[in-house]
Amino acid sequence: MDRLLLVAVAVAVAVLCLLSGVHSTSFKIVNKCRRTVWPGLLSGANTAQLPTTGFALPSGASRTVPLPRSWSGRIWGRTLCGRDSQGRFACGTGDCGSGEVECRGGGAKPPATLAEFTLNGANGLDFYDVSLVDGYNLPMLVVARGGKSGGCSATGCLVDLNGACPAQLKVATGNGTGRAVACRSACEAFGDPQYCCSGPYATPDTCQPSPYSLFFKNACPRSYSYAYDDKTSTYTCAGADYIIIFCPLPYTSQKVLTARKESAKLLPLVNKTTMYLMSKYASGASFSGLLQVQFAWGFAISVLTSVILFWPYL
Repeated sequence: MDRLLLVAVAVAVAVLCLLSGVHSTSFKIVNKCRRTVWPGLLSGANTAQLPTTGFALPSGASRTVPLPRSWSGRIWGRTLCGRDSQGRFACGTGDCGSGEVECRGGGAKPPATLAEFTLNGANGLDFYDVSLVDGYNLPMLVVARGGKSGGCSATGCLVDLNGACPAQLKVATGNGTGRAVACRSACEAFGDPQYCCSGPYATPDTCQPSPYSLFFKNACPRSYSYAYDDKTSTYTCAGADYIIIFCPLPYTSQKVLTARKESAKLLPLVNKTTMYLMSKYASGASFSGLLQVQFAWGFAISVLTSVILFWPYL
């Protein structure tokens, strides 16, 4: 009898877990970069940390992370990681300060491209975005899979902005003299309340896009570029799993958009009419001298532009 009672309790618990949606959402994290990326995961306030908060993801590999249905937090990619002379784990970009591969509640040190989620929020919708508010270090794409309602649009920043980063924002190896590996936000670079949307600029009316935030927005129209960029940067879906891709190929966006039959009125994942001239920024020229080249040759030229911006992958 006791044994039957235990079996009945176990079955009841399993059913309750299914009904309550525990682990009903998953993130499939994919690394399309040429080098290993170390994803970091941070749960939001009043949300328990996940069983894994960081791991190594070799080039071409993927890993699926199950999540509680009601979860909020962020995911990012760390690069140029290894152990120092004292055995502490550290990364060149996106480091979370734990000294370990697991972040254990530590967040990304800017600059870092962030995927942000609130699952099962208002009206049962998931809210998600890709944010460049804290700067940029890797191309990233978020794709909702199997969603039932809410739009479920793909979002992200598909291009490599490091080479095109304005000189004032650029982070490079070799004490700033080597290869560009990240692009800081103007807030981090200058600490000016006007760029940070703080102090007298802490409202949507007083904090407006800056030339620096527009650099990010022009290249990645769906990504958050500054604190009050909500209208064109936050997306919703219900009942979906999510694929998070580091260094997605340029044509990935076209496949996603075609498959979902998204309206032409929606913002594109890549600005197909603009190519930033990397040599202009590499020479240390003034940001006010931003040059753009307008293309009128359609899709083939736009893909070529994306490839140029993507090279090299981190």
